Amino acid sequence: MKTNLLTRGAKTPDHAAFLRKKRLTTIGIVTVQLLIAAVFLVLWEVGARQGFVNSFIFSQPSKVWGQFLTMLSDGTLLHHTWITVWETVVGFVLGTLAGTLLAVVIWASPVLARVLDPYIVIFNSMPKVALGPIFIVAFGQGFLSIVMMALAISVVITTIVVYTSFRDVDANMIKLVHTFGGSRWQVFQKVVFPASLPTILSTLKVNVGLSWVGVIVGEFLVAQAGLGYLIIYGFQVFNLTLVMLALFVILIVSTIMYHAVAYFEHRSLQWRN
Repeated sequence: MKTNLLTRGAKTPDHAAFLRKKRLTTIGIVTVQLLIAAVFLVLWEVGARQGFVNSFIFSQPSKVWGQFLTMLSDGTLLHHTWITVWETVVGFVLGTLAGTLLAVVIWASPVLARVLDPYIVIFNSMPKVALGPIFIVAFGQGFLSIVMMALAISVVITTIVVYTSFRDVDANMIKLVHTFGGSRWQVFQKVVFPASLPTILSTLKVNVGLSWVGVIVGEFLVAQAGLGYLIIYGFQVFNLTLVMLALFVILIVSTIMYHAVAYFEHRSLQWRN
């Protein structure tokens, strides 16, 4: 059974040997990663119990687990997690779409690209957290201002990366389409966009992390619910165990979202090829 699982999908003996080696390597890497996490948690717990780690400030895994079970049983953890995930998904989708569309508009007009270039550079270098108070005043203390924070952090990076990939497309391929009478839209549709698709898909993984940063910062400023709110509330009442729990949930959920986007990228590239 083990051999069949390791060589599933093989077409030749050499292919089977290659798949076996590749999958065994993957299993070994995952095992080492899990061992590192387990050792870290054990050392953290032992250090807290023995007094080497300040359990008031850094808590300890057993306390975090107890807090997790308590909040899971009464439903509060799922409530706060769902709010943050929903805000992140909305910010992620809007940031990706807006950044990509802006990159298309800039590519379509070289003059507009030259006009907007210094403003994009300035906005990219600006600390987006400083825009928080403006968003609060403009959109109110709620969902919209948090999403706008996530959008502000992700949209410029998306625009720059995608527009750069548009410009880096092989000029000879573009000239070939023009030679046969192709319009600028046909050049984009047949050459530029397909050639840039891998970069656009890889940008999604970057946007996941940026969207999480924007949402958590937004929740720090205005939210009354969400994982960012739990962190701020935990600090205010000196419940550092709650803070650690919120951080662990953010770590786990953001990792799941990242791998989901990576899987979508992998499947999309397979379909394209």
